[in-house]
Amino acid sequence: MSEVPRESGFLEVTEGQRIYWEEWGDPLGIPVLYLHGGPGGGLGASGYRRRVDLERTRVVGFEQRGCGRSLPHASDPLTDLGVNTTAHLIGDIESLRADRGIDRWVVNGVSWGSTLALAYAQAHPDRVLGLVLVAVTTTSRREVEWITEGVGMMFPEAWDRLAAFAEGSDIGYRRGEGRLIDAYARLLSSADSGLRDAASKEWALWEDTHVSIGSGGFSRDPRWESDAYRLAFATLTTHYWSNSGFCEAGLLAGMAGIADIPGVLIHGRNDISGPAVTAWEVHRAWPASRLVIDEGEGHGGAGMIEAWSQANDDILAAVRARGMA
Repeated sequence: MSEVPRESGFLEVTEGQRIYWEEWGDPLGIPVLYLHGGPGGGLGASGYRRRVDLERTRVVGFEQRGCGRSLPHASDPLTDLGVNTTAHLIGDIESLRADRGIDRWVVNGVSWGSTLALAYAQAHPDRVLGLVLVAVTTTSRREVEWITEGVGMMFPEAWDRLAAFAEGSDIGYRRGEGRLIDAYARLLSSADSGLRDAASKEWALWEDTHVSIGSGGFSRDPRWESDAYRLAFATLTTHYWSNSGFCEAGLLAGMAGIADIPGVLIHGRNDISGPAVTAWEVHRAWPASRLVIDEGEGHGGAGMIEAWSQANDDILAAVRARGMA
């Protein structure tokens, strides 16, 4: 398998944004779009391409506003986060689809990417052949409260450290009197570069902590060693989470609009960061979906990766059987 994309480049979209995109596989194959996690996770080494049969598909990935190779970068404190919302990202996806000459595609989304995939499908159901969602989230206020407050019951020492940093940063936060996610969103948008850097390191430590169950125990993600990556990830994640993913009505309320689109939901039973109830609720509201719960995995893992590949095979077979490609 080639380690270099068949094509890649930058697309100028609205508000002066330039998004990086890449393509793999057969240019005449069934189009597949990959939406990365985070927010702010980027494409990394493009491992997503290994989850699809590249001999039969045309796989497109892009790095969302503010992260990866896309510009302007959220690690820069002057970057305007006001033009970085879910609606803007949906617009970027449509711009990319039109630019690449694609009519409809199968959409893959992982973690935050599953939220974005659902939001995109609900906004443009006529452009979606099928959905494969891994580590399912909808970024609702309830989910955000859990991952930033409730899960502290599982990791009290780590949560105390996270909250204590915000309390000691002179931004007016006191636990029990405000939302910790809002405090970190303010910290990560501070004009004080030293404060931003320190806050991003605390946030990165919390990220490594709450995903540790089901993933072999606590370990540091080596990507945090890049200041640009860490700052962009923490800035974008807290920005989106403090605004409940900019999905005001909640994605569960819009499931009727994609009721007939085939989909597979893959989730780990041991995903403490995002309990399986979200995947279950999405599945119950989506008649054409199939839910796969991996009993041994957390927020990812080998079993879920295998299920992801199988789900793409199944969705592609369904697309062909329905004469949609």
